[in-house]
Amino acid sequence: MATRGLTKWYGDVRAVDAVDLEVPRGSIVGLLGPNGSGKTTIIGCLLGLLRPTAGTMSLFGHESAAVPDEAVRRIGAIMETPAFYPFLSGRDNLRFFQGISGGGPPEEIDRLLDVVGLTDRAGARFNTYSLGMKHRLGLAYSLLGDPDVLLLDEPTNGLDPAGMAEVRHLIRSLGGGERTVLLASHLLHEVEQVCDAVAILSRGRLIAQGPVAELIGRTDRLYVRTTDDLRAVTVLEDLDWVEQVAAEGDGLTVLVETARSAEVSAALAAAGIHVAEMRIRQTSLEEYFLEVTGEEAE
Repeated sequence: MATRGLTKWYGDVRAVDAVDLEVPRGSIVGLLGPNGSGKTTIIGCLLGLLRPTAGTMSLFGHESAAVPDEAVRRIGAIMETPAFYPFLSGRDNLRFFQGISGGGPPEEIDRLLDVVGLTDRAGARFNTYSLGMKHRLGLAYSLLGDPDVLLLDEPTNGLDPAGMAEVRHLIRSLGGGERTVLLASHLLHEVEQVCDAVAILSRGRLIAQGPVAELIGRTDRLYVRTTDDLRAVTVLEDLDWVEQVAAEGDGLTVLVETARSAEVSAALAAAGIHVAEMRIRQTSLEEYFLEVTGEEAE
């Protein structure tokens, strides 16, 4: 699944600006950005609910400006908090939506309820469900017909920490095998824990994308404690291949290629400064996100 130059205007507002998004088959990709960055608009276009102003979408080997009906039938989706008939049971809600989407075997309903952990409450009315159970029923609904692609827009919205962890674990299990998952979220820790890759949006523009480990690995840092941190800052800042030195806690963070850690130690030793501790401090997704979105804002 991919987009090429995807653009969407609402009057004078450009909600999505020439986005080239890549979602490899069988992966879980996080579409990450603050509210208003264009995440929901992109998902709306991929679902055929919105027509792009410009650009194309590639789904199941077909590239076009509109999503064909046969492609929509192979996509499951949740758009924020799922809504069901309050006085029907969880099972009857799924039966109803299975029927209007073309039908299916009765055993599919029981299988999906088991997948999302709702077998024991399948006969209870939807309005008696906790928020976490409602989200799990929404995931079961999105899996009706065994779709090849899942588009999930803020699937843990409004949940408490326990409910969020529960739904994240479920999403991770759904992404195995051939199924592709695009997860739109503004929660960095959620994306870091669930997704294989991430695409970062800011003001409708795609500013970074790739595997999570690769993106945050680009900015690995060394954490260093020395016998004279004040002098160490001066020594390290004079080295052309050290990008940045900053105080952190009781030591220093040095932005440098970690393969040059021995050279960092040697430079300090030559200045009569001894290293008490040195370790690689990997950048978190949150730090990387703030770094690239801050550059975009500037």
